[in-house]
Amino acid sequence: LVFTEEDKYGLYSNLLFKYFLAEGIVCGHDLFVASAKEHPDNILKELPAPLLDDAYGKELGDEAAAAKSEDFQDSMKIAWRYQNLPKMETSPTTYTKFGHYYDLSKKMSPELCQSVKWHSFYLHEELSSEPTMKTCNMNSSYTRLLQSIQRIISQEGFDGSDPQKKQRNVLRIGIQSLGSILWGDDICCSDTPEDIHSLTKFLYVLRGLLRKSLSACIITVPAHLIQNKAIMERVTNLSDMVVGLESFIGSERETNPLYKDYHGLVHVHQIPRLNSLICDVSDTKDLAFRLKRKLFTIERLHLPPDLSDTVSRASKQDLAESAKLLSSGCGAMAIGKKHLDF
Repeated sequence: LVFTEEDKYGLYSNLLFKYFLAEGIVCGHDLFVASAKEHPDNILKELPAPLLDDAYGKELGDEAAAAKSEDFQDSMKIAWRYQNLPKMETSPTTYTKFGHYYDLSKKMSPELCQSVKWHSFYLHEELSSEPTMKTCNMNSSYTRLLQSIQRIISQEGFDGSDPQKKQRNVLRIGIQSLGSILWGDDICCSDTPEDIHSLTKFLYVLRGLLRKSLSACIITVPAHLIQNKAIMERVTNLSDMVVGLESFIGSERETNPLYKDYHGLVHVHQIPRLNSLICDVSDTKDLAFRLKRKLFTIERLHLPPDLSDTVSRASKQDLAESAKLLSSGCGAMAIGKKHLDF
């Protein structure tokens, strides 16, 4: 169960949501798309097109050539004593190729979309039917969604407890903007909502369905609208992986020179620790994302070097102040204003 905290305008979290679904189509998995805001058919029409290996190699080749020329220009400016130090890697370390790459400037072909079996749940079309599942004082919209997911898992052969009569496959479940007012939940409207436990109960039952079936689920939630922090803590504990996206749009970081190469920050709040007594810890804490013309990339966030001889004291002071916004990964910069304290 992957829980994604939406950015303020939902631009970049929607991209991650589509990446998850597009990867399912390329891998031949079945899809289940649920939404109360946008019709699932329209979501599937907007999925990014996969990049073939040769196309991606050409894309990377162009970027590598540009980066090489940029590195050469930087090497002329860096002091000689720093040249032999290991270079900072911007992308997280990966030892094997996993997954596929996608071109955001193109849409996935309808033939590829129709090559897999997919199911949709659009809340406004489901309101006419009465839920048959026991509600347990749960929101009726959540009850209908759970009932639909349970039906697909049992009818399509994804139930892990039953002997499989056909070839095994994986069901990818995507739920968009869960907890918003469109789902009939009031946790985003009030600090003391009337139905405070509905979302928690839904995730508890959903997690049970995922554990006994061959399925994976991604949920996007407008966490910035939820005022009650206790709800967010419960939701985090009921999820396996929790990732938050913080966009720079409309914030002071948008014009901050420290973040000029990025469009937002990625906060990894929780990492899956199935069948383990200890929590897995990521090798890096500071991650940022940027949206290029074709690719959405997540990189390590690091302070840029001061290569200019004409930087004024005032601008250096601003950089030192803005560095405090970073987390402990770059904590040495945030200790003092006048000097680096190692």
